[in-house]
Formats: sequence, C-alpha cells, structure tokens
Amino acid sequence: MNNDVSAGSTTSIVGRLALGITLLAFGLGTTKVIDGVTTADAVSLAHYVGGVALFLAGLLALRDRDTATGTAFTALGALWFTWAVTAGSQMSDNAAGLFLLLFALVALTLAVGAGGGVLDQGTYGLFFVSLLLLAVARFADSDALGKAGGWFAVVAGVLAWYAATAVLAKWPTVLPRRAAGRGVTAAG
Repeated sequence: MNNDVSAGSTTSIVGRLALGITLLAFGLGTTKVIDGVTTADAVSLAHYVGGVALFLAGLLALRDRDTATGTAFTALGALWFTWAVTAGSQMSDNAAGLFLLLFALVALTLAVGAGGGVLDQGTYGLFFVSLLLLAVARFADSDALGKAGGWFAVVAGVLAWYAATAVLAKWPTVLPRRAAGRGVTAAG
C-alpha cells in the first residue's frame, strides 16, 4: 500500500485542522442535529480558527513558497472571517445566498486546482457542494436544502481532519493502485 504522507508541512497540517474543525462546527450547526446547537454557535470558532488561524497558516505557506496551500488557506480564512463578522448583521436571504454562492465559486476553484492531492481536492469539492446547496437554500427558503448543505460541510470537515491526522500518524493519504489485470503489461 502506498503511504504517501510526505505532503504535509506543519503549516498545511495546522491549516487542515483549522479548516476541518471550522467545517465540522459550521456543518453540525447548520444541520441542527445536536439539540440547541445552531450555525450561530459556530461564529466565534469560524472567526478565530477558520478566519484568523487559517489565514495565518496561508500566509506561512505562501512564505514557504507553497502557492496552492497558501492560496487556499488565505482565501478561505478571509472568507470565514468575513462570514463571522457579518453573521449577526441583518441581510436579505438573497444577499446571504449571493455571498454563499461566491464563497462556493472559491471552493470550486480550490477543488479544481488543489495541489495537496485527492484529500484536499475532496475537501474543497465537498465544501463547494455544501456552499452551493446552502446558497440555493437561502434563495429558495428551503430548510431541507440547508440541512443537506450542512451535512456536506460535515463530511468535508471530517475529510480535512483526516488529511491532517493522516500526515501526523503516517496513515495512507492516497488510494492504493490496482495491479494490472491478467495479460496486461505496462507496454500495452
């Protein structure tokens, strides 16, 4: 089995943990699966961990010339920070939906250009789906779509957490490749 765990600087580990924790709190709050816990309860965590800590991890990654990780973490940190400081503001559902849609486009860009491998690509891809569902839920006033978007955020958070933990614990971070079938050679 391939244990490709070299793709993990301290900065990327910290950033993945910050993103994972923020996504878990945000997603679980959005699903309302825990009695008395809502999205509003994730605001402080999103402000400091998802906003400030993730943004700083991104700046450190950029300093280390890790462009993909630095771009991802600074962009997501700035967006989490903005979400957190505007969370208590009165805004229309359409304005909130537009912010989530723009946030989703950033996540889509990160998913397409993820330099950290399949775990990062999966995290950003699931986060994109989450934000897209949440945006549509705000535009359409649909609690069911909002909860579905929350669950996608939870899964994205678990994936980001796993990516960080896997590097530290030297767990597999890539899927093993299947051997070629009978009669198939590398040449054809």
